Amino acid sequence: MNVTPTSLPSNERPDQLLAEIEALGERMASVRERVGRVIFGQSGVIDETLITLLAGGHALLIGVPGLAKTRLVETLGTVLGLDDKRIQCTPDLMPADILGSEVLEEPEPGKRSFRFIPGPVFCQLLMADEINRASPRTQSALLQAMQESRISIAGRYHPLPRPFHVLATQNPLEQEGTYPLPEAQLDRFLMEVRVGYPDQDAERHMLLATTGAIEEAPAPVMSADELHAAQKLLRRIPVGESVVKAILNLVRAGRPESTDLDEIRTQVAWGPGPRASQALMLTIRARALLDGRLAPSVDDVLALAPAVLRHRMALTFAARAEGVTIEQVVDRLCARLA
Repeated sequence: MNVTPTSLPSNERPDQLLAEIEALGERMASVRERVGRVIFGQSGVIDETLITLLAGGHALLIGVPGLAKTRLVETLGTVLGLDDKRIQCTPDLMPADILGSEVLEEPEPGKRSFRFIPGPVFCQLLMADEINRASPRTQSALLQAMQESRISIAGRYHPLPRPFHVLATQNPLEQEGTYPLPEAQLDRFLMEVRVGYPDQDAERHMLLATTGAIEEAPAPVMSADELHAAQKLLRRIPVGESVVKAILNLVRAGRPESTDLDEIRTQVAWGPGPRASQALMLTIRARALLDGRLAPSVDDVLALAPAVLRHRMALTFAARAEGVTIEQVVDRLCARLA
């Protein structure tokens, strides 16, 4: 397998790296199995969310109510040993309700000082429920936290715990009283995960398992420190040169300025930036690891392209009027690599 020059450090022992990757793969298989005992019929959603966390990113979960999105986040927090918190986004939610604020105290007569009271963002796994119901001002309060893992209050920086992840949910049907997420914030999400209905067998299993006298409860499998170490190990997994070329060709073909496809130039208003390429490089490694493989392939790029690209592209007005969808555009891009 050809690897990129930066994929495998010169002092890296291949046998040691191989052993570490295999051990991590076994541990992640246990995580996946434990989460699957609680969340039924959503194996694809579980995998994509685990890929996001293993890659060190944030995920936007889009689905109608009642599909266990909140339950999934709570379960992941327990199984991965993360300190998790939840905020319910509403139009009157203020940035200080998420980040925290400084209060003036007088511990002794005549002595006053400000004390910072941390908000719910100071955790390792933050669930932002119905994020598009928060005002643009409040949505933007999460931008710095998601990108830099720190926030600034009154000119002072406050680092967030490591690892730090945001799993946000969004209802695609109910649009009254919502504020669409700006492109800058959408780009901060590593993946956009679509949550659909379970099939009949899975829904039957869920019906029997969740309405009986005893219900399966999640149990820890990893710790936060182990997840943080796994995220570092993931970046050491080598990637073949053919896979790197596939990522670059796919992402650059989606940009109207650099593509050789006439339909992309006419249908796409703006395409994916370099952050999309970075996201694919990380997520394909995580997907290969979850599948028990030691190196990613072009098939991993094709499988994850929709979740990585669709929220990083926008259609022209003419394309939307003709009924073109982002999914169709991404499928057309992927067809060139298949």
